[in-house]
Amino acid sequence: MGILNEDVVLIRRGEKHGDPTVITVNCPDKTGLGCDLCRIILLFGLSIVRGDVSTDGKWCYIVFWVVGKPPTGWSSLKKRLLEVCPSCSSASSILYYHSENQQPRPPDVFLLKFWCLDRKGLLHDVTKVLGDLELTIKRVKVSTAPDGRVLDLFFITDHREQLHTKCRKEDTINYLKATLGDAMISCEIELVSPQVTACSQGTSSLPSAITEDMFSLELSKQHPSASAAYHAVSVNIDNSLSPGHTLIQILCQDHKGLLYDIMRTLKDYNIQVSYGRFYARQKGNCEVDLFIVQADGKKIVDPSKQEALCSRLRMELFDPLRVAVVSRGPDTELLVANPVELSGRGRPLVFHDITLALKILNTGIFSVEIARRIIRNREWEVYRILLEEGVGISVSRKEIERGVRHKLMGWE
Repeated sequence: MGILNEDVVLIRRGEKHGDPTVITVNCPDKTGLGCDLCRIILLFGLSIVRGDVSTDGKWCYIVFWVVGKPPTGWSSLKKRLLEVCPSCSSASSILYYHSENQQPRPPDVFLLKFWCLDRKGLLHDVTKVLGDLELTIKRVKVSTAPDGRVLDLFFITDHREQLHTKCRKEDTINYLKATLGDAMISCEIELVSPQVTACSQGTSSLPSAITEDMFSLELSKQHPSASAAYHAVSVNIDNSLSPGHTLIQILCQDHKGLLYDIMRTLKDYNIQVSYGRFYARQKGNCEVDLFIVQADGKKIVDPSKQEALCSRLRMELFDPLRVAVVSRGPDTELLVANPVELSGRGRPLVFHDITLALKILNTGIFSVEIARRIIRNREWEVYRILLEEGVGISVSRKEIERGVRHKLMGWE
């Protein structure tokens, strides 16, 4: 095609304050590329307000209009977007995603361990620093001692693949010290074996009543108000408008990562988007038109497959993250769960948004457990957060659930 590597991803900033930034991607196509791009844009804290997708099955042209400012800069965003784009040499044939395809070597996992004095918002401040340094949190274990000290164990990976070096470790520790100040007592970073990482996963079981309701892929009939909101998500399939493509039309309320939720669902179904348009209106509604084909390049004509896809899309757009505040013995526990892609990737910024919401609500965190669980034949990333309770804490469980859900969904 003769396209230069630096021209695969182009970023043009808005001319005036408030104007969206335009991101253009021009590269060979692959099934799931839209999902991978949307996930990175979400990871960098940006919101997509408009999108256009076009492909001939070999080469694609994608344009996103985004608002916000990435914390690590636009050049870092461009680099991450380039990493998921196929090389120009792969344009001779379309690349379909298969979960059993050979995956790259998993990144090294490091244990960040530090003691510090407890305070409100501590976990969010640490989470933000790690995100800004392009360190991905895989697991977290937090425990509070009776004397008010906190032991934090973060199992992290480094996107830059430099955390094994002395310089990168020292930079990370210094950034944390600058953020925590005198509250930090000690801090260490060490490489851990896969066996240690596996043992760090949560082992405590979830109550069956919670798993039945919280992780259902169908809407509970016991909540009529939720049913009304669910049916407000319109997903329709039409095979009459194109001889070679199935049209999916979606109308729903906007939320943070909406286009990512659509694209990850299609990627998991191994569906290719040939043409598409996404538009977020000012009143909070979104319109999406997608012309799609199956892995065999054909339309979706089987009624059962059509219904399965529509049903899954409705549920993913109505309830992309599950949030509940429950009793754990005499204590109060916040539960948040999000589905994991078949590729093994989790949803970005979930822990960041949870801890930010709790910081705003002035609600302390006593302990944290993050683990992946197979529930109803699907992998979920589950966050179990034991909340501090005591004198002066007046936030109700309903307020906590609402505040966390709204922060995760971007409804502020």
